[in-house]
Amino acid sequence: MDRSSSAGARPRGGGSSEAVPLGQDGRQGPLLLRLARWGWLVPGAFLVVVMTLGLWLGPTPDTENWLLMVPLLAAALCSGRVTALFGCAVLLINRLLTVVVPGQALRLSGFLLDLCVVLLAVLVAVLRSRTRSYMVRLQNALLAAREVVVRPIPYGWGGLETSTAFLPADTESRMSGDFYDILASPHGTRVVLGDVQGKGLAALSTAGAVVGAFREAGYHEADLAVIAARMEDSLRRHNQLMAAVDATHEPRFVTAVVIGLSEDGTHADVINYGHEGPLVFGPGGVRQLPQERNPPMGLGELTGAETGIDRVRLEEGETVLLVTDGVTEARNSQGEFFPLTTWAEQLTTSAPGDTTPAPHTLLHRLVDALTDHSAGHLDDDATLLALRRLDQKAAQALDTPA
Repeated sequence: MDRSSSAGARPRGGGSSEAVPLGQDGRQGPLLLRLARWGWLVPGAFLVVVMTLGLWLGPTPDTENWLLMVPLLAAALCSGRVTALFGCAVLLINRLLTVVVPGQALRLSGFLLDLCVVLLAVLVAVLRSRTRSYMVRLQNALLAAREVVVRPIPYGWGGLETSTAFLPADTESRMSGDFYDILASPHGTRVVLGDVQGKGLAALSTAGAVVGAFREAGYHEADLAVIAARMEDSLRRHNQLMAAVDATHEPRFVTAVVIGLSEDGTHADVINYGHEGPLVFGPGGVRQLPQERNPPMGLGELTGAETGIDRVRLEEGETVLLVTDGVTEARNSQGEFFPLTTWAEQLTTSAPGDTTPAPHTLLHRLVDALTDHSAGHLDDDATLLALRRLDQKAAQALDTPA
């Protein structure tokens, strides 16, 4: 699994670091795609090694066969043009060998065999290059589609210092149902993080319906319960539309946390739809906000209960961590789940004095811990969002024109 970002491989303080997968230091995609620029070094080095050994041990008829591997290696790593250049070099060298090696004559059958190998290698290289270009365009289109649902969060947006990370289980498609957003509204800052049941394009489409409702209602509505109701109604209508389009479509549900931060900075209202409770890191340690208070979105009609809203205190300087279940369900080689709460308690215990970890520092350490625990292999997509209010000085500096 790769670790990559639109602007760095790590979560950044005060901003969004989109797509930060586990395990490979900021490079994305399969090895052959990442080596495309320097792929010529492999067949080039192999050619040098074969020629060096041939000169040292003395050229033999077997040297010609070994050299035929050069264009085949180039076909796997290089463009059609570079592969053709290697092929022409091999054809020339093999013809020279017929002159240098005693008793070896130029055979038409041998030349035709060499030529067929080179032409086949060039054909393979052209087809592979076209396939690679198609895959790159497809991945860019998928990433663009996801950015419509999950937008980057600028530093200080909504008066918050934020850091985000997305760790896909499927590093190629990244068609995840995980989502988050932060709104700066006239009624205060609103935050949402959630996870749609399932994966793929259908999950991403469902996430878009829920996030779209949050962005619209979250800005205009003062009541957090109304915002949540609009999100649930949007999910219901989306499920109805998908069922009308495809009779085999199964309605999807969504687990999510919606947070409304008070304008005076003393508390927050939290609605939890069957999701992992956010963790709050403060000078006094770590505590968990109410979790699974309401059934997941899409299942509320089954219970008929009113939406439960919890008002919690939020002290100045405290950092809030929200994650999807890809974090808590990450397994190690023994099949044990990642102990998020235990890890958080150990982190606060080891912190010097009354220091509260900044959002970017918190995600740095959490991503490292997940990497160590799961060996870079997740069973489900994981999305992480850490935030805390900017202090007065930082907020004033942000509002002051440069």
